[in-house]
Amino acid sequence: MSAPAPSPLAIVDAEPLPRQEEVLTDAALAFVAELHRLFTPRRDELLARRAERRAEIARTSTLDFLPETAAIRADDSWKVAPAPAALNDRRVEITGPTDRKMTINALNSGARVWLADFEDASAPTWENVVTGQLNLIDAYTRNIDFTDPKSGKSYALKANDELATVVMRPRGWHLNERHLVDADGRPVPGALVDFGLYFFHNAQRLLDLGKGPYFYLPKTESHLEARLWNDVFVFAQDYVGIPQGTVRATVLIETITAAYEMEEILYELRDHAAGLNAGRWDYLFSIVKNFRDGGQKFVLPDRNAVTMTAPFMRAYTELLVRTCHKRGAHAIGGMAAFIPSRRDEEVNKVAFEKVKADKDREANDGFDGSWVAHPDLVPIAMASFDAVLGDKPNQKDRLREDVSVAAGDLIAIDSLDARPTYDGLVNAVQVGIRYIEAWLRGLGAVAIFNLMEDAATAEISRSQIWQWINAGVEFEHDGKSVKATPELAREVAAEELAHIRAEIGEEAFAAGHWQQAHDLLLEVALDENYADFLTLPAYEQLAG
Repeated sequence: MSAPAPSPLAIVDAEPLPRQEEVLTDAALAFVAELHRLFTPRRDELLARRAERRAEIARTSTLDFLPETAAIRADDSWKVAPAPAALNDRRVEITGPTDRKMTINALNSGARVWLADFEDASAPTWENVVTGQLNLIDAYTRNIDFTDPKSGKSYALKANDELATVVMRPRGWHLNERHLVDADGRPVPGALVDFGLYFFHNAQRLLDLGKGPYFYLPKTESHLEARLWNDVFVFAQDYVGIPQGTVRATVLIETITAAYEMEEILYELRDHAAGLNAGRWDYLFSIVKNFRDGGQKFVLPDRNAVTMTAPFMRAYTELLVRTCHKRGAHAIGGMAAFIPSRRDEEVNKVAFEKVKADKDREANDGFDGSWVAHPDLVPIAMASFDAVLGDKPNQKDRLREDVSVAAGDLIAIDSLDARPTYDGLVNAVQVGIRYIEAWLRGLGAVAIFNLMEDAATAEISRSQIWQWINAGVEFEHDGKSVKATPELAREVAAEELAHIRAEIGEEAFAAGHWQQAHDLLLEVALDENYADFLTLPAYEQLAG
């Protein structure tokens, strides 16, 4: 590889960070600049296509499998590339941001895989973006340790053969990185910044460790977006001089449109595909977003009432398993978000039983692995998959040919026998305010009411408030019928803000971003023009 020319990218509006020169090298920035030059125009076209497709759904209130790709679905001959050894057994995956403590704990957790998250579990401050990259470099070079300043507890890596395999998740295509701009002042897509810096610094290093540059691809809405990622991978591997097919990507099927293109997404990535994942909260958010003007039959009940046993969710997950195994890919299940309580063993007992039932169901349905948010849940999920897999690394041989899903099954929201409740509205407001406040402080993964919440849960919270108001939902409350209105949402939000102030005290309240979070939640939950992503207006208010 010849010496790079000076990068045409500039770092703007960012305070210098310790050791940033190790990440933001001239060579790494030159690579990111090439990615930006080659692929951002297509990214922009695909974002415009999303808007066109959403307008079509608004007109028709339906979706179907694509007629133009029927031949790909009908062709039984193609498969994705075989899994590399480091990604063949994925029975438990832990998720979390890339701060220093989490990096060590996740790698040491006993999970087979760590989803190292630059997306929904990370607020994209410049410090989080750069130091997250640095922490992963330090982990691979075993130059990482951490001492908790509060407890004095020290953390260090176990032996290499005991560490989880890293699958890194960059930001979605819709988010830009405002601190890195080209000569015309245009920001580089966050996805290309996250992918580019990580790949450039670590691809060869990971190969030397017997692993590779593995990725989770979020918020994908079509096979054309998967094709763009595939072209990025082909270029990147040539650029740094590693073999084609070294990169492996697992795509989150967390949008309703992608659920109709699972086979096509695997086909586009087939030399680089590792599997698909069922991302529950963003999937529900996507249903609300796309069918928000579809009337009563698309109104979701409280988020916690939409379990994975709901008929339309069963259709989605079983189709995902069947699709993956038909094509030789891993099917990865959803998140167990419970955070164990250090004070209430009864809460833990009930929650652990729910987690076990959830993971037992996934393992028995044919999934090859699943997600947890906390190290204490790793043994529970491991036991569920061990019971089904035994010594086998996966169950791709279970083809699930008994599964038959029609297009309408995926959007049969009204097949669920549950209704929105007043308590559900209150919970949506509580989670929305508390999560957004933490996000504005730079925290993307936040424990709220014993659940690990991230941007996806905040999205479903604000989307449900929006949907219930616009659909004129009526709740039973205190023996009366109460209609969902903007005034009711404001009233509940004001009560929650007062409750938080009393709960944490004036000093902590004043030091936080509580009023700002309250205002932002109401903006994205009540504005007639529904924001595509909460994180877009939130990013404009994010300091750092």
